[in-house]
Amino acid sequence: MMSRVFQSAEFPFTLYQEVAEVLAQPRFRALGDRLGGVIETAFKGEAHGDGAQWLSVIERLPQGLAQSVRLDLDAVTLEGALETEQLQTLEQDLRCLHPWRKGPYDLFNVFIDAEWRSDLKWDRLQGAIQPLQGRTVLDVGCGNGYHLWRMLGAGAARAIGIDPTLLSVAQFLAVRRLAGRFPIDVLPMGIEALPPHLCAFDTVFSMGVLYHRRSPIDHLLELKGSLRAGGELVLETLVIEGGEGAVMVPEDRYAQMRNVWFIPSPLTLVGWLRRCGFKEVRLVDVSVTTPLEQRRTSWMQFQSLEDFLDPLDPQRTLEGLPSPRRAIFLAESA
Repeated sequence: MMSRVFQSAEFPFTLYQEVAEVLAQPRFRALGDRLGGVIETAFKGEAHGDGAQWLSVIERLPQGLAQSVRLDLDAVTLEGALETEQLQTLEQDLRCLHPWRKGPYDLFNVFIDAEWRSDLKWDRLQGAIQPLQGRTVLDVGCGNGYHLWRMLGAGAARAIGIDPTLLSVAQFLAVRRLAGRFPIDVLPMGIEALPPHLCAFDTVFSMGVLYHRRSPIDHLLELKGSLRAGGELVLETLVIEGGEGAVMVPEDRYAQMRNVWFIPSPLTLVGWLRRCGFKEVRLVDVSVTTPLEQRRTSWMQFQSLEDFLDPLDPQRTLEGLPSPRRAIFLAESA
């Protein structure tokens, strides 16, 4: 059945027909009304010079090739028997979508060793969050959707991610095309495009996003507005050591990143969450990021964490600031 949200049978609109029907439901209609325009802007304009090439990679991949899909392993795993020539072609196509930031993926024995061992972050949070069974979840800044697949494996009824980076969206679409039909989607948009006060999702994840926002308070309020009453926020972000009120604002770069604005202490962030109206706020993990978790690989050949740390003192960045430390917070929407 053609979507009520947009009437197009043209690729890549066809990749979004199913989620368009979901978002046409009253609970999500405010978001669904924007979907056609979002896709038009992301794919039909000149958002990225390589966009047409990435879409051509997706379009020539075989649909539903997987005989089985494993979402309970460290690597999102698609299984099926492929001939040597098919495997070589598949790997060549997937490498056209370089760099792969999140993973790992094992696609018919083509192992995508991404820059981030995203499974390690999942291991730190999955035992602490509310069970995802039957929930509709949103992952803000989801990248190529690795964690969405893990959420689906944990029982989520529908996993929706948003990310404005077209390459990440293309990587997700490539994996899903190979996997077949699953209730999982990545929409090519940032959180600022979400309707305010949507109040629709049971669980909302924001991981590795807060410190990129010029206004962290506005970001927390946007997250709260996307949650239903009683829904859970899972927030992962950079933190510094220190007491209540401590916050670092890098003068220029942080670990060579220009777009890092506010890095609070855990106690400071707990206060921000409470000020924004969240309840049952708790810190569940603090971990130092190491090159075991973030590193250069053949699937991400640019600079990575080791290049951003002081070679004489890896506890400091090249700028002389504390090296990355990440924390996970849980909170409920009132």
